[in-house]
Amino acid sequence: MSYIDGMVAAVPTVKKAEYTAFSEKMNAMMLEFGALSATDCWGDDVPDGKVTSFPMAVKCSDDETVCLGWVVWPDKATRDEGIKKMMADPRMQPGTAPMPFDGKRMIYGGFEMIVQV
Repeated sequence: MSYIDGMVAAVPTVKKAEYTAFSEKMNAMMLEFGALSATDCWGDDVPDGKVTSFPMAVKCSDDETVCLGWVVWPDKATRDEGIKKMMADPRMQPGTAPMPFDGKRMIYGGFEMIVQV
């Protein structure tokens, strides 16, 4: 089965266009390096929780929007090699692809797919 990279981030609401452009650039690179698909979503109905929630997890402030994204890779080996190539690519050098959000509050990880319907 496929391998999934997932992320959740709090993005300044006024930077939606910048985030969209950033996502398009990053997703195109991931596809270039072997990803099958890449998706980014702008939060529309993301409620605050009492114990836990997406907004709480990324310490989302009132002037930010929770964003969710995922990348589908054929397998973990392709993902590991793709990320390695991406990080070595000149387009990823410091200052060339600044994140329009606080990366320290981003949640991300890789997931082995176990069920797909």
